[in-house]
Amino acid sequence: MFSSILLAIFPIFLGTVQALTAPVVARQSTANSCPIVWTEISTTLTQLFLAEGQCTDAARAAIRAAFHDCFNGACDGSLILANECSNTENRGLVRLCDSLGSLARDKGVGVADLIQFAAAHAIRTCPGGPAVPVSIGRKDSNVASPMGILPSPFAPATALIDLFASKGFSVTELVALIGAHSTARQFSVNASLSGAPLDSSPGRWDTQFYAETKSGRAPFTLPADKALAESSAGSELFELFAESRAAWASAFVPAMVKLSVMGVYGDLVDCSEALPGGTWSRKVRREADGDRREHSPKQVGGLL
Repeated sequence: MFSSILLAIFPIFLGTVQALTAPVVARQSTANSCPIVWTEISTTLTQLFLAEGQCTDAARAAIRAAFHDCFNGACDGSLILANECSNTENRGLVRLCDSLGSLARDKGVGVADLIQFAAAHAIRTCPGGPAVPVSIGRKDSNVASPMGILPSPFAPATALIDLFASKGFSVTELVALIGAHSTARQFSVNASLSGAPLDSSPGRWDTQFYAETKSGRAPFTLPADKALAESSAGSELFELFAESRAAWASAFVPAMVKLSVMGVYGDLVDCSEALPGGTWSRKVRREADGDRREHSPKQVGGLL
């Protein structure tokens, strides 16, 4: 039933992995290696993101923060540096933003980089989570991104699909990314059920979200998730990812990498080795190709 979808997903993932795992240049300079400080940060984040064998609310917030920093324009740290965390659409992220902001200052690292590193770390820390390659070298911005771009939890499927398409994401990538709701809880859509998880295992990274959203058995389901699961474009993908964790990971990992460099240009250094279980580092060049996201010029570090 899903053979055509599988054929569409796996070649994309394999191509991404091949590009990301090219052999390291033997004479790679120290300047092009991941700084040791990221290993120190990783240790701190593990303590924050894992408790009693389950991923924590801080881990959930970190995954959400990565999306919220990037999707409005660019992965530039403005979520924290421009205090976007206090905006209504970012409700629930203030504590995480304060923690990451303090950690970035203490360790002398970029805020934009730390937001994306924390998300990749949280995904990996959640039991069952895949390894998402992560790089550093983004430029920070203290100018707020426009509001009102993030998808509404009440959006119909067509609106979600069109919004993600406008950012360069396919329906497969959209459905794969929404799977991060596997670890999510809702606090604002229905106040009477504040804290309700979006599947029965919010402490683990698994495919229960897809199965339970599709069947209506989830403890709580966002109207937008339900609409996408029941749409002609998303229905089979929900079924596929519910049945195959490998298929989901194959679609999710490259989509998350793509998200993490929205609006990012220039040289990046791979710091995947600093993640839990990571072993490799390499300089990555962001080429001026179709993966780049157009965004308005922003003030960086107080200067144009």
